[in-house]
Amino acid sequence: MNERTLIIIKPDGMQRRLAGEIIARFEKKGLKIVAAKLMKITPQLAKKHYAIHKGKYFFNRLIKYITSGPVLVMVIEGEKTIEITRKMMGATFGFDALPGTIRGDFGTSQTCNLIHGSDSAKSAKKEIRLFFKLAEILKYKMPDENWL
Repeated sequence: MNERTLIIIKPDGMQRRLAGEIIARFEKKGLKIVAAKLMKITPQLAKKHYAIHKGKYFFNRLIKYITSGPVLVMVIEGEKTIEITRKMMGATFGFDALPGTIRGDFGTSQTCNLIHGSDSAKSAKKEIRLFFKLAEILKYKMPDENWL
């Protein structure tokens, strides 16, 4: 059964011109983009998105970072999408991420970690609703779906 996840290419990923490379990795894996938008996250939306971290020492720094520039927000769909995208992203901190992962290949920072991906089906559902209206998420078939 297909599932969906929210992916955000964060300001550092956008400003380092890595969006195309990151998208290509997900597409080559066989995952499907069903919604996408380029936007600047407002502080209000950032606080809702990162509400789980409210009160933690890094919360304000996190809000400042995610609102510092444009981001590309996407809904990605496929079999075991959450598990696959989490593995592809790598460990949260770039210096811990293995080579071959997005963070392992492109990052070393603890703060600027290039990408966000939902960590569970419950989180994905909540996060997708924050960024997309149901009508903005497309349903379509890819010609190679039978092979994946």
